[in-house]
Amino acid sequence: MDARFDAAVIGAGAAGMMAAAVAAQRGLRVVLVDHAQRLAEKIRISGGGRCNFTNLGTSPAQFLSRNPDFCRSALRAYGPADFLDLLRAHRVSWHEKHRGQLFCDDSSESVIEVLRRECAAGGVQWRMPCTVRGVGRETGGFRLDTEAGPIRAARLVLATGGMAIPQLGATDFSLRIARQFGLRIVEPRPALVPLTFDADHWKPYAALAGVSLEVRLAHEAAAPEGGGKRSRRPARAEFLEDLLFTHRGLSGPGILQISSHWRPGDPIRIDLAPGRDMAEALVAAKSGGRQTVAAALAQAWPRRLAEAWLAAAGPADGAARDEDLANLGGQRLADVADRRLRALGERIHRWTLWPTGTAGYKKAEVMSGGVDTGELDQRSLEARRCPGLHVIGEAVDVTGWLGGYNFQWAWSSGVACGRALAVD
Repeated sequence: MDARFDAAVIGAGAAGMMAAAVAAQRGLRVVLVDHAQRLAEKIRISGGGRCNFTNLGTSPAQFLSRNPDFCRSALRAYGPADFLDLLRAHRVSWHEKHRGQLFCDDSSESVIEVLRRECAAGGVQWRMPCTVRGVGRETGGFRLDTEAGPIRAARLVLATGGMAIPQLGATDFSLRIARQFGLRIVEPRPALVPLTFDADHWKPYAALAGVSLEVRLAHEAAAPEGGGKRSRRPARAEFLEDLLFTHRGLSGPGILQISSHWRPGDPIRIDLAPGRDMAEALVAAKSGGRQTVAAALAQAWPRRLAEAWLAAAGPADGAARDEDLANLGGQRLADVADRRLRALGERIHRWTLWPTGTAGYKKAEVMSGGVDTGELDQRSLEARRCPGLHVIGEAVDVTGWLGGYNFQWAWSSGVACGRALAVD
């Protein structure tokens, strides 16, 4: 016998559970379907197990999209303060860790339990684990062919997220169904992901794996993305964050932030000593004794970095080494001409690199791209050309910065959708 519902939500993650709970508590008969064995694994592992569930500074400025204004309505209607009210109601405590990033005092399980209780309060029905084999349109709504039998619903919500972290079961399901119903897709890419380099070119830096320091990273788009007013990406992005050297390239918060902007062929520029004038500092240090150039840099950086960076003295893109700089490390500052020290300072503040790729979806925190926002109503997340179909969360072409913004988009888009389901 067919199961009939007012709304079927596919994907029991952050956005899906929020949408299901909101709609069900407003009187709709809702079913939540997910193929996973364990509920909300991405929430569970986030923030080192404490879930960076939002950011106090959330605004549309922290989101990337072909239409940067698309997220504005949902964020205004349900922002960080609203989610904090929900956590208070369930007596979940939290703390601010860094630049507005909020984490659970206990564990990510606290957030999962809040969402589970909210679903229970509305009488949401579950089909989990349950694979959806196909989705079709029919009179009165949609039909889901699942391994637990057919499900019919007047409205369908795609909330399965993106392709990041496939080892937890992430797939392109929402994108495939969206394409089936004729919705345009912005090419998906791994985002908030480490950047990699050609192995031979990165060899001088591979031994620095594990070294980290605060830097200023900048990215300038090599060319506009697409055409027209709605097909733009920021011409320049800049972040003051930690950078981490790895065996294959660069990671850390700063690189993850820049990665969402980076495209193949684009350079990144790194200021290895933000807030300092290294050229003048090196020249001034000449009178300070017999220290070498490497020793002087080691006062600002980890010693390993100072020695290896000076020895390499070139970008990791196959360009020739700058022999003039490479031979400086062992020389005494007092013996080096001011012009050479100033050239070294300039290189320190504008180290330019050309990544060759990313670490892929296995290491990415989110997927960028997704269902084109031009296909969706920004207030309800409903597809314009397929009434009754809604797409929310990571599957939409809205990607937040690192630091809790993507979870806030999940809450905001889920609530916007849930409220719209109940109104309709």
